[in-house]
Formats: sequence, C-alpha cells, structure tokens
Amino acid sequence: MSSLSSEIVIASHNPGKVREIRELLQPLGVQVLSATEAGVTEEPEETGTTFAENAIIKAEEVMRATGKPCLSDDSGFAVSALHGAPGIYSARWAGADKNFQAAMAKVHQEWERTASQDKTATFHCVLALAMPNQPTQTFAGEISGTICWPPRGKNGFGYDPMFIPDGHHQTFAEMEPAAKHAMNHRARAFAALLQYLRGNTCENARR
Repeated sequence: MSSLSSEIVIASHNPGKVREIRELLQPLGVQVLSATEAGVTEEPEETGTTFAENAIIKAEEVMRATGKPCLSDDSGFAVSALHGAPGIYSARWAGADKNFQAAMAKVHQEWERTASQDKTATFHCVLALAMPNQPTQTFAGEISGTICWPPRGKNGFGYDPMFIPDGHHQTFAEMEPAAKHAMNHRARAFAALLQYLRGNTCENARR
C-alpha cells in the first residue's frame, strides 16, 4: 500500500461521485482529492467504447497532469429493453448541465417506446488505478435490478432514484447511503481494488 503514497486524485468533477468514492476509500487512510482540488479543470474526452477503456483514459490523463496516483470511475446504467443504453453514455444523456432528472425521463420515454414489459437493468462500474511508472489496473463491479417510474428518493445521485436492486423494495435513492455503499456496483469494484492494494492478486488487473 505504500506505493499508493499519501494522496490519490479522483478523476472526476462530479461532487456526488467524489463524495461516494471518498467514503469508500476511508479504509486506506489516504488523502483523497477531486480533480478540481488537484488543479485539473478540464475533463478528459471519453473516446473509448467500453467502461474499462474510458476509465483508463481518465485515470491516465489525470495522473499525467498531476503526477499523482489517480483513480477513475467509469460507470453507467444499462437498461435491458434499450439494448444496454444509456450504458457508457449515461452521463451524456444528462447533458452538459448534468440534468439527471431529464436523463431519467429520457430512459423512461425510450423504455415506453419499446412497448416491452422487461424492466431489468444493471449498474456497471469499472475503476482504473493509474500510478506513475506502473501499469494501470482495472477493477469491475455490477449490480442488477429493475427500473421504476416515477423516480423515488432524495439520496444518491444520477439514476439512483429509478433503480431498485434485486431483493429490495427501495430505490438506491431511498436507501441510507451506508446501505447503498455496502452493496452497489461501485462498492463491488472497490472491494476488488482494496484487495489488490492490500497485496492480493487481482484477476482484473490490466496486463
């Protein structure tokens, strides 16, 4: 864990995402900086075609800009009836102003147009850890559930208000943050990351 140093930069300008990642990184006892706090004002262009590719692009670009270890998260909401959309474009569906109310409405409208009864959906997360002079590592996690309409709950962020994880009756946005963090897609990816940082072999490491 010493190779991680005492600081890590999160390659994100999304306050909700940075807050959640900061909480998940607490066990490491390192100082967590957002990209903004580290002096990176522009978001890297996500030109990848997968969550992993985009996570790597963001982590490596911010690592080069700061010279510090960098962790990026590329995550998205995939609706089965929409053939996995919005997927890697989940943030883009919210537009430049990050209007996720509009993004959720678009998901609902597109789902209604399919005339499908299939409400299954999956949250995906891929973390990329880029450290100077070391290979970038990736760690994946996902969680399945169903979409609901109208959105419910005030906690969380993004598409949380319209997603009910399997085995539960509340949306992510209705759950207490601690309950969501213990089970969601990001938590599952972080479990693999923490295992790697504690010296264990991670099968998802980028070769």
